[in-house]
Amino acid sequence: QVRLVESGGGLVHPGGSLRLSCVASVSAFSSYAVGWYRQTPGKQREQVAVINTRSITNYGDFVRGRFTISRDNSKNTVYLQMTNLEPEDTAVYSCNAHNMKIPPNDYWGLGTQVTVSS
Repeated sequence: QVRLVESGGGLVHPGGSLRLSCVASVSAFSSYAVGWYRQTPGKQREQVAVINTRSITNYGDFVRGRFTISRDNSKNTVYLQMTNLEPEDTAVYSCNAHNMKIPPNDYWGLGTQVTVSS
């Protein structure tokens, strides 16, 4: 059974940093694009960052250079390094992995809570 497990969330003060990890129990992990998404109650889920199979990255406009997504295929892991966190970054952060098969394999983790508060 394929699983995505996020970790690294927690409570941090404004201006602080966190590194989230997403570990995938899939074969051929390098063939998956992986993204981080976040959601707060009453709001739609929004894309935070995505890294494709060639390690090309894309970020939501609100990131403004504060976050960095990276991957280590040898560990089946994608990271999200978050710096200069703001209270508005408070959310449940989840990762998604999908490949280019038809139909694609598409998996979600359960998420990790990030709370930015003084």
